Amino acid sequence: MQRSIVDLFQRVLRRGGAGRRALLILGMHRSGTSFLTGSLQQAGLELGRHSAWNPHNTRGNRENPDFVAFHEDLLAARGCAWDRPPEGRLRWSRAEQARARALIAGFDAVPSWGFKDPRTLLFIDAWRSLMPGARVIGIFRHPAAVARSLDARGGMPIDKALGLWRHYNARLLALHRTRPFPLLSFDESEPELHSHLNSVLGALGLNALHDDRFWAAELRHHETPSVTLPGDCGELYRELKARVGA
Repeated sequence: MQRSIVDLFQRVLRRGGAGRRALLILGMHRSGTSFLTGSLQQAGLELGRHSAWNPHNTRGNRENPDFVAFHEDLLAARGCAWDRPPEGRLRWSRAEQARARALIAGFDAVPSWGFKDPRTLLFIDAWRSLMPGARVIGIFRHPAAVARSLDARGGMPIDKALGLWRHYNARLLALHRTRPFPLLSFDESEPELHSHLNSVLGALGLNALHDDRFWAAELRHHETPSVTLPGDCGELYRELKARVGA
């Protein structure tokens, strides 16, 4: 019996260690999260199982299907979806917390690991309560470029797309205001993006990127169109830009 208690305690410690070594990659859909995650993987971040190809992104969205399925189940259980996001903070049931802990425990032996799923922003408080030592990095993109990409991919009306951009990025900004973390803009040129990324890789315990890079022009299908943005989207975007490299 005593040995079983010791084994349990050691497993808990290892899980805590995995949480401290975790990197949460945050950003809305169609905002450069695949570029960021692929680049972090090249710098030494372990992703576990992940998508390396799909019809909308031939380099793969780099998402771990186990985390994506977990998030989709969380949303479905609350009558929501990625494009019908919940309002406010959501509490996880004990069963949902146990499922999240099992995902974390899968990386017990990994020195540096992370996952990316745009839906993570909808549950960031719950994830950080389970992994208070987890590191965070984020990326955003101009709302009009995101709206155009969502329209091209699934015919989403621009008003709905801009509303979703506002919802996700308001969460990103609120988190950054509370506890700043490295933040990138996918609207920057490729040299600027890599310069900003390389400046933070060391602090994340990862390697600098040189000639072998994940970047490809096809990752940015849509440049920023000239449209009139709702005032709150424009203000939110300007504040996010002001925080890049801060």
